[in-house]
Amino acid sequence: MKAELNQRLTQVGPGTPGGELLRRYWQPVALLDEFDPALDPRMAVRPVKAVRLLGQDFVLFRNASGAYGLLDRDCPHRGADLAYGRNEGDGLRCPFHGWKFDTTGQCIETPAEPAGSTLCTRIRQRSYPLVEKSGVLFGWFGPEGQTPPPFPNLDCFAAPGTHTFAFKGLWNCNWLQAFEVGIDPAHASYLHRFFNDGSLEDSYGKQFRGASAGDVGGERWPMTRVMREFGQPQISFAPQPYGLQLTALRPMTNELTHVRITNAVFPQTFVIPLSETMTITQMHVPVDDTHNYWFAFFTSFAGPVDKTAMRNQRLDAVTLPDYIPKSGRHNQWGFNAEEQVNRTYLGMGEDDINVHDQWACESMGAIQDRTREHLGTTDKVIMANRRLLQQAIDAVEQGGTAPGMADPALHDQINGPDTVDGIAPAQQWQAWWQDAVQARREGAPWSASTAVRPEPVA
Repeated sequence: MKAELNQRLTQVGPGTPGGELLRRYWQPVALLDEFDPALDPRMAVRPVKAVRLLGQDFVLFRNASGAYGLLDRDCPHRGADLAYGRNEGDGLRCPFHGWKFDTTGQCIETPAEPAGSTLCTRIRQRSYPLVEKSGVLFGWFGPEGQTPPPFPNLDCFAAPGTHTFAFKGLWNCNWLQAFEVGIDPAHASYLHRFFNDGSLEDSYGKQFRGASAGDVGGERWPMTRVMREFGQPQISFAPQPYGLQLTALRPMTNELTHVRITNAVFPQTFVIPLSETMTITQMHVPVDDTHNYWFAFFTSFAGPVDKTAMRNQRLDAVTLPDYIPKSGRHNQWGFNAEEQVNRTYLGMGEDDINVHDQWACESMGAIQDRTREHLGTTDKVIMANRRLLQQAIDAVEQGGTAPGMADPALHDQINGPDTVDGIAPAQQWQAWWQDAVQARREGAPWSASTAVRPEPVA
């Protein structure tokens, strides 16, 4: 890849081609948990947060009625930082000259102006549409005055709050390399390889620790065993209204094959199976060119999610209130040479494979130099996604509509998408996986009425 194209695909700031594309999609801004005084005591006094997204600075606050506002961070009077504003219940007041703004950005007071002044009626700070879904506030940052696309009806947003859990974490690298790791079907057999399999009874909420659907001679196999023993997946992909449906087949015997169906939801979301009854929908939102937050949504197709258990599993790995990972380049991501020899392929822990992905992304550098890479057959999904990204950037730059979830005309065609991780009959794997996901959907208390048999994979 030429350096100019790498820059075009990775820059996210205002006015950049890539940044203008990403602003056409709803972007996760903050967890509702970030306003919970139990997790951040400051919120009991002053529910105001500085937010940086897409290379821009914003202020997010909650008023006394519980409504949220997301505004540009520089006061429209003289440019002071509204992240230090006084939250007075009905609005956020700039401490410089007392100008106050409500959640819509309308200036409602300019107290230093002469009596009778109507200046405030003519002042409006730019505000951004917000939607609350599955424990996360989403913002839309497209052209001012333009109508946002409908919010996507993915499973993680269609499921009730009882059946979803959201978490996030900061990575010190560009968003695109983080997303590309997530849609890479081959890396799981290596990066996440464990030499010993954990108990299936203690797999709740843990990636790759649960059992694959199906069995081998009546024996349930942990995902880790399948990934470890079958490291040459046959990878294919099929275009979908939302992006790409990905298939990785790992032939096991003449009669059995392992099937893993995942999804690349354009431009920055992937959907993967966590277990037979739970999926992960993960979004990578750029903070700027060299940082991104991943937002993960865990969706249950069985009983309610144990939010406390899942939150506690993950709080051990981050520092609040900014969800900064405790592992990173500063401590070699927790690398242990003895562990690499005896327990894991990477040597960076068994409890949280998110650290494995973090290392893969961050060790490339703040922005991966794609002029130096050499892609192989297993990188076909990466190459296909880059083509889609380049085409979408070109389309928006030329005044066209961004594809997938940003295109209102496709809204009714985008839902799900379905995933599976299972051991299937080698010759009937397509029918097997379609039956498996349809049964899961029909068994879910919240999706049974909308169950649709998935389309065959090419």
